[in-house]
Amino acid sequence: MIRALDLTVLLMYFLFIYWLSDQSSLPAPMWFEHQDKINHAGAYFIMALLAWRCFRHFICRPIIVFFLTVVFCSLYGFSDEWHQSFVEGRQSDVFDWVADTMGAILAMLSLRVYQIFKS
Repeated sequence: MIRALDLTVLLMYFLFIYWLSDQSSLPAPMWFEHQDKINHAGAYFIMALLAWRCFRHFICRPIIVFFLTVVFCSLYGFSDEWHQSFVEGRQSDVFDWVADTMGAILAMLSLRVYQIFKS
């Protein structure tokens, strides 16, 4: 069963990402080209860890949890880019979606490596 706190934190994170996407511009400084891709990957790295914490409570096989988490985050990233296409001052970018998905994949691979070395 999903623990209520895990689900609450994940939902709050979704709302935070949605709120950021709904802003016409973000105040984050850009120190180098393509920094936004790293920001996207980092945000979805965190989202994947939060989603994994929810999914692991009702799916027994870790490999299925890992793939479900990546697909779930990737679909959310896709919907986020679609949402941004309607926000004035923002644009949808397929490479942002790729960075979102790569962040989720990196989170799941990092978690797997951690689990291997922990055992």
